[in-house]
Amino acid sequence: SIVGYKKRLKQALNCDITFSHSTRMQSLQVDSVQRWMEDLRHMTEVECMCVLQAKPIGVEEDSQQGELIVGSGVGAGDHVARNNLQTLLRRALVVSTELGKMFQRLEKGRWQRVHSTAVRANCHVRSLVHEYSTARSTPPEMQKYEKSLLDKCMELTNITERCLHTDDEFFLKSMREAIHDILTDVSDSFSNMIDMALANEIRVLIKQIESSDSIHTIGSAISNLLSLTQDGPQLCSIIAKEGAVVALFKICRQDRFKDLYAHALRTVASICCVEEGINQLDKVDGILCLADILTDESSVEAARAEAAAVVAQITSPHHTSTQHLASFLESMHDIVTALIKLCESASCGEVFLLASAALANITFFDSMACEILLQLNAIHILLQACKDRQRVDTPYSKDQVVTILANLSVLEQCASEVLQEQGIERLLLLLGEKPSSSSPSEGAACERVQQKAAVTLARLSRDPDVAQTAIQLKAVPRLIELCRSPTERNNSDSVLVACLAALRRLAAGCPDSIEAADHQQLIKPRLVDSFLLCSNMEESFV
Repeated sequence: SIVGYKKRLKQALNCDITFSHSTRMQSLQVDSVQRWMEDLRHMTEVECMCVLQAKPIGVEEDSQQGELIVGSGVGAGDHVARNNLQTLLRRALVVSTELGKMFQRLEKGRWQRVHSTAVRANCHVRSLVHEYSTARSTPPEMQKYEKSLLDKCMELTNITERCLHTDDEFFLKSMREAIHDILTDVSDSFSNMIDMALANEIRVLIKQIESSDSIHTIGSAISNLLSLTQDGPQLCSIIAKEGAVVALFKICRQDRFKDLYAHALRTVASICCVEEGINQLDKVDGILCLADILTDESSVEAARAEAAAVVAQITSPHHTSTQHLASFLESMHDIVTALIKLCESASCGEVFLLASAALANITFFDSMACEILLQLNAIHILLQACKDRQRVDTPYSKDQVVTILANLSVLEQCASEVLQEQGIERLLLLLGEKPSSSSPSEGAACERVQQKAAVTLARLSRDPDVAQTAIQLKAVPRLIELCRSPTERNNSDSVLVACLAALRRLAAGCPDSIEAADHQQLIKPRLVDSFLLCSNMEESFV
């Protein structure tokens, strides 16, 4: 969408971009120029303005030289690619802002403003086309969009000018509909042209990755790609379609570029948020490459952590396509083994989070992974990690751990291992997880931790020994508290359902552990009736 380019501008190439009228005016400090700028907003000499707007201002050339001096180690090709992206994104921001204003002013019937905005949008579009075609040869397919866009912008300027010279309401109403249609066409054409221009720039970056032998040049191109992936799925799709995943895995298969593995894999993980990226990964046997990096003891921790991030991304339950998982199964034993080892040896919370997130996703789609983890003593490793604040330091990490435990708990042999590692005590601690800040994402993570801890407890309590241990550790009062107190569960319905299920499982094995009043309200009725009772319950402070 057009609005998305605002974020592209902010994140492009990790550079600060300053380009505003106010900044220029502060440097000029000339009253006559300020007056001219104010009057210019309402002038309608379109052709003169377009010629003026298309001329580059010298101070920008100076700033470019300054950038070259500061980044003296950067090659000329890299600087050109970086500068072209900056220019493209900066202009895209300006145009998208003007088009957005024009839609709003058109709805309000502010015709003077509509026209002045159309004039500015026309100028900026012509400036963008001029600047881009000067810096880079324009592909033929893009030239078609450029011509159509420029014609529509001029038509928009002319038709809005006609609306300034009449008060005929019927005429203005018909013009409003026509202008809205043209404006929509302009927005669509502009979006298509920008996407094609971005694809052109992305091809330049990918060519640098594929053809250069310089670690610095390749690393800089990868950084630029990574910055662009942060804009969201639309741009990630363009990057994937242009072959970025293929180029990045070529880097990851060459020992001489080992220092770039982590950087390249982080970019791959970002691109694989879209199906096109995952399909490209599958075509180049990317999973085999990930397995090699994860199992290579000479690989640095950062590279293995980023490989784990890619695994977590491609195994996410949110993806609708599962075709790539067929090749994943062939390497699953090696990958799972490497990931649990990474959890055990992680030097910080981020590394543990990436490795455990990958394991959590894997346990969702294949029960064989759960059996492998049990054989690898995963319960001991994960519960020990929970005691280490250097590794498990946030609700997000705890969410991954308890997800794995919940999926392992479907296996009968899991219960005895959890008991042996004092895992019931840990589950009760997780039932008390609370956010340390007002962050909505942290609050949601805490809810997931509570819910999955209750689910795990319910599944494990099929074993009489587990149920008895949970009751001795006062699991029942805590579950009742979570059911009856909305604030304790952060008003979460999913936590309530999980706690009711766990409570009923414990009551089935040990009926005497539940008091009569609680049994009457939380155990005896249908689950849905108990749920409705607790979800509507007001907390008592007496």
